[in-house]
Amino acid sequence: MNAQPPASHFINGGYVEDTAGTPIDVIYPASGEKIAKVYSATPAIVDQALAAAQAAQKSWARTSGTERGRVLRRAADLIRARNRELSTLETLDTGKPLQETLVADATSGADALEYFGGLAGALTGEHISLGTDFVYTIREPLGVCVGIGAWNYPTQIACWKAAPALACGNAIVFKPSETTPLCALKIAEILVEAGLPAGLYNVVQGLGDVGSALVSDPRVDKISLTGSVPTGKKVYAAAGAGVKHVTMELGGKSPLIVFDDANLEDAVGGAMLGNFYSSGQVCSNGTRVFVQNGILPGFLEQLSARTEAIRLGDPLDEATQMGPLVSEAQMDKVLSYIEIGKAEGARLVTGGNRIEGRNGFYLEPTVFADVTDDMRIAREEIFGPVMSVLSFSDEAEAITRANATEFGLSAGVFTRDLTRAHRVIAELEAGSCWINTYNLAPVEAPFGGVKQSGVGRENSKAAIEHYSQLKSVYVAMGPVEAPY
Repeated sequence: MNAQPPASHFINGGYVEDTAGTPIDVIYPASGEKIAKVYSATPAIVDQALAAAQAAQKSWARTSGTERGRVLRRAADLIRARNRELSTLETLDTGKPLQETLVADATSGADALEYFGGLAGALTGEHISLGTDFVYTIREPLGVCVGIGAWNYPTQIACWKAAPALACGNAIVFKPSETTPLCALKIAEILVEAGLPAGLYNVVQGLGDVGSALVSDPRVDKISLTGSVPTGKKVYAAAGAGVKHVTMELGGKSPLIVFDDANLEDAVGGAMLGNFYSSGQVCSNGTRVFVQNGILPGFLEQLSARTEAIRLGDPLDEATQMGPLVSEAQMDKVLSYIEIGKAEGARLVTGGNRIEGRNGFYLEPTVFADVTDDMRIAREEIFGPVMSVLSFSDEAEAITRANATEFGLSAGVFTRDLTRAHRVIAELEAGSCWINTYNLAPVEAPFGGVKQSGVGRENSKAAIEHYSQLKSVYVAMGPVEAPY
């Protein structure tokens, strides 16, 4: 199981090491064993990465969008050709089962590079006629972007941030989570192989101090963070001090509303996808499942049976449906929330335990019923395989209770009444919503939250607005009329 990269950082087109940085052990979540080691970036490494990005960006901005897009599309092809290798590394990095990583991680990254590669040549301004005078606009890159990644989708996030940034003519310095440092290095390798000039996509490892150094550096024009709300608030404040552009894709405690006319099998499947995929470590998860009273017994019965049938095991076995949590710390956090749920009076329907006799950080998928809105398990983001099922009587009640949260990332509705589905979704305070499905995030659709769940949008044409700026140019065709 050789997961050790050639060096910790990727700067200016090649690997760079500085062993003076704090060592970071890479732990395989399925066994708890150390599989690699990298070093947190020293100030010299941070400076080197930002200097490389700044030096490379200007000429990249002068490259035509079509040429930029060609590089991104070649990278997408390389990722697809190496999907199994990259998926295996993702599994080693995160513990997510290969059954999942083969279809949801590197492939999603490739989709982003292909999509924005195709869009790059179409980034144009407009002509605004003012009679004889006119104005034209130019869409320009921001400059140097910093991406800060989360540990749940390291390959995908590395590409979701790189693709629009590079398509618009920016350079990027990407800091993966210290928990999952391996995958972004492979993306950097592939981009250079695809023809990306050196210095445009750099990877530096590090703890929070490295993130702070990147965010506060005056050479940085834009920060894009995927992470928790507390981290987001700190980064947003630091970026604000420098009046930098930001995209914040933060956490949530999203509602999934199941009406009594829903297809029960689909609704249960959607709730499971929205709570147990990636061992529940997905920011958009619908962890507050509101089920209308009339179907609650049948919903819980089917949910319990299907949850208990989930195959947990070796993530490298493609038959495994659910793997471990990403780290011992995350497992301990989730276990503490399970105890809180019990103490608050929620009814444990199934699960709730660490899996005995197995190395690694495995938890049973867990369902609580009789959950009330004031319980901590219904208010706080757990980020693990813990579903809270709440009951409701009517549509108005469901909407009011669903919106009673400071978060606003996602929401979902299951019903056969499509008029009601659209009506309810329109009332829910969330940025990324689903009707009769959950957690699908194609690159063609904007993704992001409202309220404390974030600022800006990732993916789709909307992302272009967050990685570029408009210059407007007024052209006078006659003499200047001055009263002086």
